[in-house]
Amino acid sequence: MIDATAAAAIADGKTALGVEFGSTRIKAVLIGPDNQPLAVGAHDWENQFVDRIWTYSTQAVWAGLADCYASLAADVRSRYGLELTRVGSIGISAMMHGYLPFDADGELLVPFRTWRNTITEAASEELTKLFGYNIPQRWSIAHLYQAILNGEEHVGKVAHFTTLAGYVHTALTGERALGVGDASGMMPIDISTGGFDTAMIAKFDALVADRVSWRLADLLPAVLPAGAVAGHLTEAGARLLDPTGNLQAGAIAAPPEGDAGTGMVATNSVARRTGNVSAGTSIFAMVVLEKELSQQHAELDLVTTPAGDLVAMVHCNNGASELNSWVGLFAEFAQALGVSADGNQIFETLFRAALAGDPDGGGLLAYNYLSGEHITGFAEGRPLFTRTPDSKFSLANFMRTQLFAALGSLSIGMEVLRGEGVEIDSMFAHGGLFKTKGVGQRILAAALNTSVSVGEIAGEGGAWGIAVLAAYARDNDGTISLDDYLSGRVFAGAPLETVRPDPTDVAGFAAFRERFVAGLPIEAAAVANS
Repeated sequence: MIDATAAAAIADGKTALGVEFGSTRIKAVLIGPDNQPLAVGAHDWENQFVDRIWTYSTQAVWAGLADCYASLAADVRSRYGLELTRVGSIGISAMMHGYLPFDADGELLVPFRTWRNTITEAASEELTKLFGYNIPQRWSIAHLYQAILNGEEHVGKVAHFTTLAGYVHTALTGERALGVGDASGMMPIDISTGGFDTAMIAKFDALVADRVSWRLADLLPAVLPAGAVAGHLTEAGARLLDPTGNLQAGAIAAPPEGDAGTGMVATNSVARRTGNVSAGTSIFAMVVLEKELSQQHAELDLVTTPAGDLVAMVHCNNGASELNSWVGLFAEFAQALGVSADGNQIFETLFRAALAGDPDGGGLLAYNYLSGEHITGFAEGRPLFTRTPDSKFSLANFMRTQLFAALGSLSIGMEVLRGEGVEIDSMFAHGGLFKTKGVGQRILAAALNTSVSVGEIAGEGGAWGIAVLAAYARDNDGTISLDDYLSGRVFAGAPLETVRPDPTDVAGFAAFRERFVAGLPIEAAAVANS
């Protein structure tokens, strides 16, 4: 039976559309006035390693966006018998950081350099010293300065640069703007003003004055907080989303955000002393701080919430991809045996097996490093599994070790944050690692030694989070903060499942982490010799 209330909201355009460009999937979520998902769409894609650069082509961006939207429109048609012709508001989210430089005519000067690249070490180190502020390799300013250090020909032609979310937003709206959370992954933000740090901009300009003719402030996008209107969907933008011509222009556009910010929204963790962990191709933790840290730490990035509050971020380039590859191998084995099982069943069976393993994984050791990992100082990575002759090699221990490995680097960074005396009242988790009920959640609670909550809505992840931000941009009259909007209107009464850390699991993970750190020379040897 068709939900008449939902159908009416869709027909009347009382909806918000969120689209997120994740590492392996572009996802769209349409929500109604109650912020509940009405329809979803998706398109799978993969990055390419071209000329030793991790990238996605612009053709893949636009083909993927159109296919994702078509999938959403088909879902609307199937559920409600309607053509999707208008939405009330729209928001774009994408992988944070990276580098997309454009010339004065709007032409991309070099292929998109994603967050996954670890090619800006020299720039990162020099800017960190110049600013007195940790500048990670994946930040946009590090990529720009590395291009200057490399003497790259395109640098003199740069008229502006942005992130993936900013690129898509500009194409859809004509506005060159970024949400403050995503902007904080380009260049440090001055928390007192909500804009880019002008003192650091001046230092950068002085550093490169004899090498470029432009000034940095002229290249950066406008910075907007959550709740601001960042333009409207244009006719040209509507055609990029929907080449069939059904979608009308005019939707209010929220400031485009990074996946870290939308993850915070999707887990209701934008208030101080709250945090969240997002686990996908990469894995990262975000903790909203009460005050600035006492000192600079290479393992901790300082970014902001979509509302502009200071956040300590532990970002690891490598997340669940290697774990997924092993699950895929077991799926092939099941198929070879003639066993009929869908992917979800295989994931659940293997994940649950991990709960029966020895607390420390039986002495097994794994690294999930498909790419470099700055937390532990690797410019390149090699996925690795090893054991000693007396290790307890079983399926349960193997899967437990793979889950531990997905969280190994993250736990190292979180230990640094713990050393700063940062207190966390609540930690939320979302992403594919937590879809098998209770498993990834329990392992994460052990890794962080803190309670971890998972909510039903957060299963839609960042695409739902940016849809909520789009709704907030539509509804915001300046009288309600993002925190109050989420707590009072979006998450009021939302069910949460909380897992407290088991002391035996905590001790087991601590033993694994000690082995993980001690074994890093094995990983280094693998990189050096393969």
